[in-house]
Amino acid sequence: VVWFTGLSGSGKSTVARLLERRLWAMGCETFYLDGDNVRHGLNGDLGFSPAHRKENIRRVGEVARLAYEHGHLVLCTFISPFREDRRFARSLLPEGRFIEIYVKCDLEVAKRRDPKGLYAKALAGEIKEFTGVSSPYEEPEAPELVVESDLVSAEDAVEAIVAELAGRGIIGSWQGGGSGA
Repeated sequence: VVWFTGLSGSGKSTVARLLERRLWAMGCETFYLDGDNVRHGLNGDLGFSPAHRKENIRRVGEVARLAYEHGHLVLCTFISPFREDRRFARSLLPEGRFIEIYVKCDLEVAKRRDPKGLYAKALAGEIKEFTGVSSPYEEPEAPELVVESDLVSAEDAVEAIVAELAGRGIIGSWQGGGSGA
């Protein structure tokens, strides 16, 4: 399970989608979970309070574990602002099979990117408990990889992640075919 965490607008989904295409080209079976796609179905009953955020990540962690157990390399892109919740998701998997990628981005850069206009709404008081504005984001203490998306391209971030996964034996050599999860 490759777990992308970071602020809204940091580039988590952009990097994960590029990575997914690269992994597919290598022959890896992937399964993609994103905050937007699960909030419309599986977690459509949840809001954004701390308790609901915790439940959101709990459910996603369980789905990721199921997909992993069925042989998929699972890509999860969630703000997942709380360390405790990310630790829980990690605890569901065997040692070394949860790779936390911190997509680090300066808050001001994320606000400028604001692809969905969410920061503007949060700053105007239209969105309550928005991570980075009125709700905290707890940076990972020891992620497997930090990608500074305001300093490197999405393509370079994917190269770093592929190298990390190959180095851990999770995928085959990044020059050749992959072996899946």
